[in-house]
Formats: sequence, C-alpha cells, structure tokens
Amino acid sequence: MLLDIVFIVVGVALVLWGADRLTEGASGLARRMNVPEMVIGLTIVAAGTSAPELFVSFVSALKGTPDMALGNVVGSNIFNTLLIVGCAAMVAPMQISKATVKKDMPFTVIATVLLIAACMDFWPVASISGHAISRLDGFLLLAGFAVFMYYTFRMAANKPQQAGEEKAENTGEAMNVWKGVLFVVIGLACLIFGSNLFVDSATNVARQLNISEGVIGLTIVAGGTSLPELATSVVAARKGQSAIAIGNVIGSNVFNILLILGLTATICPMQIDGITLVDLLVMLASVLMVWGFSYTKYTVARWEGAVLVLMFLGYMAWLWQSIA
Repeated sequence: MLLDIVFIVVGVALVLWGADRLTEGASGLARRMNVPEMVIGLTIVAAGTSAPELFVSFVSALKGTPDMALGNVVGSNIFNTLLIVGCAAMVAPMQISKATVKKDMPFTVIATVLLIAACMDFWPVASISGHAISRLDGFLLLAGFAVFMYYTFRMAANKPQQAGEEKAENTGEAMNVWKGVLFVVIGLACLIFGSNLFVDSATNVARQLNISEGVIGLTIVAGGTSLPELATSVVAARKGQSAIAIGNVIGSNVFNILLILGLTATICPMQIDGITLVDLLVMLASVLMVWGFSYTKYTVARWEGAVLVLMFLGYMAWLWQSIA
C-alpha cells in the first residue's frame, strides 16, 4: 500500500505539471496562430484532457463491460461542472464571453439531454435500469459531435474580430510554434500517464481498504480521469486564461458524451447498470447551474464556485450512502 500511495503522489504531480505545460503551450499557439483561446479550449485542450475517459471507455468496451464507460462519463461530467468549475472560480472569478454563454454552453445542455433521452430509450420512464444505449444511439451521438465540431470551427472562421479581442486579453509574446507543440505534447503525455498511475494506485488502495467496487468506479475512476480537466482549468484560471478554463470544461463534457460514448456504443451497445436517473438528473442540473451562473454579469464568481463545490460534496455524500 505504501508504494501505491507514493504512486498516487507521483501521479498527481505529473498531472499538475502536465496541465501547466499544456495550458502554456495551448495559449501560446492561440496567440501565434490568431486563434481564439476559447476554440483551443473547446478542441485541442478538451480532446487531450478527455483522453483518460476515452482510454477507460475503449478498454471497457473491448473487455465486454461497456456499462463502465457510461458510469465513467456521467461521473466525469459531474466532476467537471461542479468540482472543476467550482474550484477554478474559487481560485479566480471566471470571466465568460457573451458568445460562450449564448452559443457554446447550449451544446453541453443539448448533449446532456440527448444522453438522458438515449438512456430512457427516448420515452419518459421512472427508471432506466435494464435499458441500453444501442449502436443507433451511438451513431446519433457521433452525428451530434460532428455538428459540434463544424459549428466550433465555423464560428471561429466567421468571428475574426472576436478572435482578436480574445487574443488581446492575453499579455506576453507569442510562443514559437514548435515550442508550443512540444509543450502541448509533453503536457498531454504527463496528463495521461499521471492520470492512469493515479487511478490504478488509488484503486489498489481502495481495494485493500475493502471499499466496494461500485464506490471505486463512480468516485475514484471518474475523479481520476477528471484530474486533467481539474488541473488544466485551475491552472488556466490562476493565469487569468478563463477562456481556456471554461472552454476545457464545455469541450470535455461534449467530447465525453458525443464522441466517447458514441464510439463506445458503436463498438458495443451499453447496458445500463449501476447508473440511475438521479445521477443523470444531477449531471443535467449541474450544467444548468453553470449556465445560469454565467448569465450573472457573464462571470462565475467565487461564491458561485463555492455553491458548485458544496453541491458536488452533497452529491458525493448521497452517492456514498446509497451505494454503501
């Protein structure tokens, strides 16, 4: 167990260091290429920090246990919207552009509603136990992801003024392209390796302490795979790059639902087991709360971040009690 604890510390250190390099490289590339940091956060950073969820989901599908993928994504999205946005806002109030609130955040809400509908087989039910996310559902989710990516890049191309405004918010010289790419690659590698090391070691410790598999899957695995988003968003918020911080969360949530679950369901239909309608509704409520807070002066204030963190702790307490 002592060695596992050492690995947990090393994993966290790698994640934090990798998040710093990734944020620095991504923002540097954004300045060099005149690309809005929001777009970088929605695409490159979000895709990179969603890599642990993608890895876990693919392995689960290939091993014939795709239901773990659903639990991982639902748990990770709740971590993202409650804990990560909450912690980032508590570090520094998050300034959010009007375009993000009115055009980007609705995609997260739509993706969440689409997932809930797929779990309910597109019919109102009181329980989703025994339902499944079919291959057809997977194709629909992938189609939604394609629309999201098309929209993101089209908006970036049609809003050169907005790109200039977001670029102007950041001080400092533009980073050399190759240096920026190197920072992004090294950062992503540290995030992925550190997250896997953390999840494996924390799982071993939990098992040695006789903690149930259900608690491990819904808390440790989901929390561990969300470490990159947490580290990246907090570091970005501390550096005053709230566009990357909020873009990372929005993009990761959309990636998790539309791309990861879409691909996983296409490979192997997911039988819903261990995830309840309450979990899905908490995920939707968390997204709506962040969207609502963003409308208040287009800022998520420190006290609003504290509310999100308290809601997360309350959900974790309820989850622990219901599973135990």
